[in-house]
Amino acid sequence: MTCAICMGSHPVNLALRFILELAALVAMGVWGWQNASEWSQYGLAIGVPLVGTFLWVVFAVPNDPSRGGIPLVPVPGMVRIALELVFFAFAAWALHDVGAPWLGWAFGLAVIAHYVASIDRVLWLLGK
Repeated sequence: MTCAICMGSHPVNLALRFILELAALVAMGVWGWQNASEWSQYGLAIGVPLVGTFLWVVFAVPNDPSRGGIPLVPVPGMVRIALELVFFAFAAWALHDVGAPWLGWAFGLAVIAHYVASIDRVLWLLGK
């Protein structure tokens, strides 16, 4: 897709997306750590982000310009958008739940800004 306002695959937006993905996984790990005790802290701190990573990597739309490669489990665009929204919403909620509501809101606003900038990708996914 070539256009002057297409930001879905712009390197700066892709870098922002990558940072948001990593921040979401960290938020999930912190949430897991703070919502368990003793040895189960390790399991949740590692397990929750692993489940998030698994879902993020495995379920994708074929030929998604922001992801590259062939997905292990191809899904429709609407399913992918729903998965992404749940992934990021859980991370924002997790930040709020661990006592950093302002960070949760800031993270959520950054995610919204990313999706606004990626409207070309969002529309492409909705058409798949």
